[in-house]
Amino acid sequence: MNHVPGGTSAAAPPRAPLLLLVAGVLLVAANLRPVITAVGPVLDQIGAETGLGAAALGLLASVPLLAFAAVSPLTHGLSERFGVERTVFGALLVLAAGTLLRSVPGPLASLWIGSFVIGGSIAVCNVLLPAIIKRDFPDRMAQLTAAYSAVLGGIASLGAGLSVPLSALPLGTDGAPAGWRFALAAFVVLGIPAIIAWVPRLRAARDGRGGAGRGPAPAAGAPGRGRGPDPRAGERAARPMARGEIWRSTVAWQVTLYMGLQSMVFYIFISWLPTLERSYGRSDAGSGWDLMAFQIIGVAASLLTPLMMRGRLRRIAPSLPGAVVIAAMAGLLAAPGAMFLWVLLAGFGCGSSLVVALSLFGLRARTHREASALSGMAQSLGYLFAAAGPPLFGALYARTGEWVLPVGVVVAACIGQVLTGLLVGRERYVSA
Repeated sequence: MNHVPGGTSAAAPPRAPLLLLVAGVLLVAANLRPVITAVGPVLDQIGAETGLGAAALGLLASVPLLAFAAVSPLTHGLSERFGVERTVFGALLVLAAGTLLRSVPGPLASLWIGSFVIGGSIAVCNVLLPAIIKRDFPDRMAQLTAAYSAVLGGIASLGAGLSVPLSALPLGTDGAPAGWRFALAAFVVLGIPAIIAWVPRLRAARDGRGGAGRGPAPAAGAPGRGRGPDPRAGERAARPMARGEIWRSTVAWQVTLYMGLQSMVFYIFISWLPTLERSYGRSDAGSGWDLMAFQIIGVAASLLTPLMMRGRLRRIAPSLPGAVVIAAMAGLLAAPGAMFLWVLLAGFGCGSSLVVALSLFGLRARTHREASALSGMAQSLGYLFAAAGPPLFGALYARTGEWVLPVGVVVAACIGQVLTGLLVGRERYVSA
């Protein structure tokens, strides 16, 4: 049997029920956001215990994003060396370890190091899962990407909504609340079913049976600029991209900018939305539930967005989510009394943006190898750019004591997203 690096083979017999393959991807996705979204609602508790100020707390919220940027470029190479399945499995184990390390009482360094380890392990899965979808489900890519994004948003909402109630549980011998450390560590239980579900994939990869009974990505490839099937797609699928090839692609840079802008907006919201709402009189628990609603409405957006990615709207679809968030920010400044409405509108825009960004990794690549390389580039630089968002937002609020300038940062990022969306909406590919 002729093996293809990265966990696929040239002649792959059926290896596992389709439902099990899909479940494995979605269970991994369930672990990629709640350990991050759980932080925002308890950020005040972390600051009160550790003495960190607003700017430092904003930086803490950005540590996973910095880890995304640092680790994402390495992921494609790791998957080529160890195989996609084993790389994802290792990332799940490291994620569990980082989640526990972050909550260990003692030196403040464990909080920072654990946050970085969490981000690094999530980065590996962030990069590889869209490529797995491209490889294993080429004819269901839009639907699986939507389902993947919906799980990201849905389970992320649990992190946002449950962290404050979990921290308030009376677990101490004297009835004292459990605190933020317990609240953040509790989400390690999500990793258990994902690890169990991934074991059959490890066995199949070891036996050389990769990819949903299809082998590598289809040789036909994606049509290129209306020219029909790419005659070189089979050759592309059989080789890794040359070192540095992806970095010379204009399309790849456009996708990267789009990824960075939408990520910046999303992580500003999940880090600072509860604090913003509390300044308007919302309770701690209430602001956490609102952040949960922000995520849940994003799930609805995830499921609806694929409808925009085809037909006449496909060309302008990437620019629409940013416009929705701009409208939400304008409403927030003009009528803060309707805060919950603007939260839902912003959540819808952010949820839709994520689906578009993830879809672009496959839509602008011809093979799963190109998708993996594009995903690595876009998430490394994109998250590095996005990491500036939460600390900048917090620093502007700390300096001015008002939300006008911080919200202006969100609006500026969304304007950039709208303009970039018009570029990435064109049918162009990272390879010539």
